[in-house]
Amino acid sequence: MSVATPFVPDPSDAELAGSALRDLQHALASEGPVHLRFAEGGDVVVPRSALTALGEILSTFAQGEGVTVLPTRSELTTQQAADAMRVSRPYLIGLLESGKIAFRTVGSHRRVQAASLVSYMRADESERRAAADALSAEARELGLA
Repeated sequence: MSVATPFVPDPSDAELAGSALRDLQHALASEGPVHLRFAEGGDVVVPRSALTALGEILSTFAQGEGVTVLPTRSELTTQQAADAMRVSRPYLIGLLESGKIAFRTVGSHRRVQAASLVSYMRADESERRAAADALSAEARELGLA
């Protein structure tokens, strides 16, 4: 598997992914190990953490969007990292140079560890939500919402 290879669902897969997600969520709500049974016969026990990740993939597929799976120790080029964030490469480099995202230099090239990128993206999303919540609360206090 290439580091930047996305898995993109066929349009017909969205409904199936949604159905599978509902079944998976039901299975994860129960106690004990989760067994996946295959139509061809046989079953496999899968770690809950892997099934939680599968749930995230199914949720994204159900919306018709693709995903890219990569180990947290993977290193990305600045272009791959920018693409993952859906920002321009110069904007990403500004984040790197300001110390907001950790990176290392290999020769004259910057490499971004996937874990650092995900950590930044989660923190940024959390800050955005907090700001939106604060604006909503202020609008309610002012009677605008």
